[in-house]
Amino acid sequence: MKISLKQLLKISLMLFFAALSATSFAQTSVSGTVTDSKDGTPVSGVTVSVKGTKTAVKTDAAGAYTVTAATNAPVLVFSSVGFTTQQVTAANGSASVKLVESNTQLQDVVVVAYGTKRKGDLTGAVTSVSAKDFQKGNIASSEQLLQGKVAGLQVTTGGGSAGGGSRIRIRSGASLSASNDPLIVIDGVPVEGNSIGGSGNDNLLATINPNDIESMSVLKDASATALYGSRASNGVIIITTKKGGKGKIKYNFNTQISSASIVKKVDVLTGDEIRSIVNADAAKSGVNTYKALLGNANTDWQSLIYRNAIGNDNNISASGAIGILPFRASLGYSNQNGVIKTDKFSRLSTAINLSPKFFDDHLSVNLNFKYSNVVRNKVDGGVVGAAASFDPTQANNAINKNKFGDNFEWITPGPNGIPIGTNGGSVQTNPLSLIDYKNDKAKTNRIITNLQLDYKLPFFPDLHAQINVGVDNTSLSGDFRADSVLVSEYFPSRRGKSSHYEQTKQNSLIDLSLFYTKEIKSLKTKVDALLLHSFQSFVTNEKSFADYATGKDTLLSRNALINPTNKIENAIESYVGRVNLTVNNKYLITASLRRDAGSKFAKENRVSYFPAVALGWKLKEEFFKNTNIISDLKLRLGWGITGNQDGIANYDYLARYSTSVNAGASYQFGNSFYGYLRPQAYNADVRWETTTTSNIGLDFGILNNRISGSIDAYQKKTNDLLLVAQVAPGANFNTEVLANVGNLTNNGIEFTLNTSPIKKKDFTWDLGFNMAYSSVEVTNTVNYEVANYQGIATSGVNDTKVGRLYVGKSPYVFSVSKQVYDASGNPIEGLYEDLNRDGVVDDKDVYFYKKPAADITLGVNTQVGYKKFTLGLAGHASIGNYLYNQYDATSARLRDIKNPLNFIGNVGRNYLASNFSNARYESDYFIQNASFFRLDNINLGYNFGAIMKNKANLRISGSIQNVFVITKYKGLDPENSSDQGLDNNIYPRPRIISIGANLDF
Repeated sequence: MKISLKQLLKISLMLFFAALSATSFAQTSVSGTVTDSKDGTPVSGVTVSVKGTKTAVKTDAAGAYTVTAATNAPVLVFSSVGFTTQQVTAANGSASVKLVESNTQLQDVVVVAYGTKRKGDLTGAVTSVSAKDFQKGNIASSEQLLQGKVAGLQVTTGGGSAGGGSRIRIRSGASLSASNDPLIVIDGVPVEGNSIGGSGNDNLLATINPNDIESMSVLKDASATALYGSRASNGVIIITTKKGGKGKIKYNFNTQISSASIVKKVDVLTGDEIRSIVNADAAKSGVNTYKALLGNANTDWQSLIYRNAIGNDNNISASGAIGILPFRASLGYSNQNGVIKTDKFSRLSTAINLSPKFFDDHLSVNLNFKYSNVVRNKVDGGVVGAAASFDPTQANNAINKNKFGDNFEWITPGPNGIPIGTNGGSVQTNPLSLIDYKNDKAKTNRIITNLQLDYKLPFFPDLHAQINVGVDNTSLSGDFRADSVLVSEYFPSRRGKSSHYEQTKQNSLIDLSLFYTKEIKSLKTKVDALLLHSFQSFVTNEKSFADYATGKDTLLSRNALINPTNKIENAIESYVGRVNLTVNNKYLITASLRRDAGSKFAKENRVSYFPAVALGWKLKEEFFKNTNIISDLKLRLGWGITGNQDGIANYDYLARYSTSVNAGASYQFGNSFYGYLRPQAYNADVRWETTTTSNIGLDFGILNNRISGSIDAYQKKTNDLLLVAQVAPGANFNTEVLANVGNLTNNGIEFTLNTSPIKKKDFTWDLGFNMAYSSVEVTNTVNYEVANYQGIATSGVNDTKVGRLYVGKSPYVFSVSKQVYDASGNPIEGLYEDLNRDGVVDDKDVYFYKKPAADITLGVNTQVGYKKFTLGLAGHASIGNYLYNQYDATSARLRDIKNPLNFIGNVGRNYLASNFSNARYESDYFIQNASFFRLDNINLGYNFGAIMKNKANLRISGSIQNVFVITKYKGLDPENSSDQGLDNNIYPRPRIISIGANLDF
């Protein structure tokens, strides 16, 4: 058969297109599994997509997948949150991969107000601290995880009490008489304050198990905090707890045992020294009254109240996924003894997180549940002072037993002796009696739970609708007993006291919000917008009963309520709008506005607006895009207004009556006391304080962020400060009323530096440093314009005020008399300089001398890793702060040894230098430099790695807390939790040695 050329060409083309068609429609099926590179467990929910197409599937619970591709050797892309994306070319219809965890990606995400942001896109002053960087050691209360870690953040423990809390200050606070505590947000639920009666040194954060916390974000400037409006003037701390993840269930168990001991006691005189002073004084005066009262002992009462305190902390958790349900559950128990006998803290806690997704991941569910039961057995706060001041010449033995217990007490002579100081005097109580015969036990139950539903609209995928419903319920019940044998409880009308108290707090929240995110490629712009409506209510109920004892163990029947059930409630309704713009990945713009309506205010003052705006410029992308030396460089500018309402009682703006019981307004009926019905002072014009903050910051990173950090400069101006103002007699129901009458300015600079000087396979070294400078000044107060303005007297000792709020000065600046000294450098009692040279030493010669607030605070931490060993150190410092040594001022006088009520006492060793006979509270002699450096922690760890046939990983560690303090301060501890700078025998901070083990399996 003869074929023409034309026919041959036609046949050839037909065969070519047939082959092309067959090739085009060939299908290849590829299967495989995806596992975690760390432990080989299957990873479910991984997106497996065919590169260059829209074809994609997800791995199942076993990590398996099957995907169809239109080529024999397709390139598959494996991606999952928390893991580095991988590309693999499939061969022979099979492709299995091991995903590597992406730590960089996780660390790059920072939790901020109502959401998260990439660290590189932040425009506000925000510092995030993750679990790996938390303060190490025996941490009972969550805020202590941040100590020394954040520039401008001060975490000062109130002492060493078991489970005790801390004073938290961000950029020195922004108020005077209102609260300076930051707002705490736990998993999206803003909580009310940080206190509940009896829960342990006003410490609600002790109810949160530190082992459950994933990260803590500290929001410092108004552009970051303004979304929380009326409660954010003092900054915000956002606590995010650990969540579940996809994959095989993993377990973790960690345990720790600790021993705490006293580092330093109050420096007092010995029994021999007291005898020498009394004998010398008797020889000089010829009066032997006090000489006859001396004992023969050398008793160290402080040693008798302290002990080595053992504590333990145990936690177990499970996380992973059951089918499509990612979860994490934990159970923890902490038991901590205080170094003062009978002081004890225990916490039982549990936390559950569920985070499933439904409808092709369009609906995300996040359920958080946290429960804790805290039990505190507290000691009398005066035990430390009593131990320091009790007569060291007396022994505590059976010879001294009397009807007031088994301890030596000062009582009048005779068989019917009564405590010295009764009927208006100051009773001297044996410190052991305060431990043996006083008991205050409180139980706190707390539940924090919230449910977040996030729905991505299928017809509008750029828009998310979210609802967040949460509750924070806390209940307290406690029993206090002061035994009838206590000398401090002796009164002719009653003997001893027993009381029961209860308090509940209910915090309810509902947030409704819309999130819109869109990338407009034609404009090279990303848009992120938020609209939110929030309603939060707070209800507090409290009541207390009282009984009185007639004998050591005998109680009368229960009396009526001392304070009838007292219900306090308030609410905040808010509307929030926020827009974030990222233009060309270089220019960042954030603008927000919050409208708050608060029930604490009269109708005309109820609503206020809190705007904020911030700009960011990625200088790295603008000028250094092609260099590897500079890895990050960003300029930030921010401005905003925030508020503070915590210093305002719920009904201060209303005319109202009170029946509360106090010494001046009550009557007795039987064994009960009842209050008179009487009007209360009120101010209908009271409104919240407002703080305007301006911030400029620079974030930098060098050599792939081996060196990174930030510099911030800020100014905070607080207006309408809440202060107690004098009013004319008859103008109100009191001569003083809370009013908005002051202004405050705070200027500061912050610097943070993180470095990795050595980063090798077997040897790493990380070093971090932060510093903050702050200058706070009162710029206006009531009566500032009047002649002879003296400011507002505040902190003081008894009736002597040594602190003052004065325009142009730092808050609580010390206002004292200038001490005159003799040729040997010892103070001359009662002699002060005539500063104005008018020939008379009087109030006109009082001058301003030093201040309580530090000029500079520092934090430093370092971590060295060598093979399987790690060694870390952390410390913090304070420079330029001064304390009024109240103990020396009140307990270093001859009259404290020879008490006019006819008993012997002890004094601080400072008496040997001053030789003061009487109180000289007004002298600047007692104001001392309290600058310090404290090495907080040394920790050493060893990672055994895989054990039990690779079924588990074990790490052991040991740590020492409160290693040493360097200071010139002569008192017990230079780190004082009082904003006003008065040091009066805080519960001493112990040194804690702990060892622990961490097991992953």
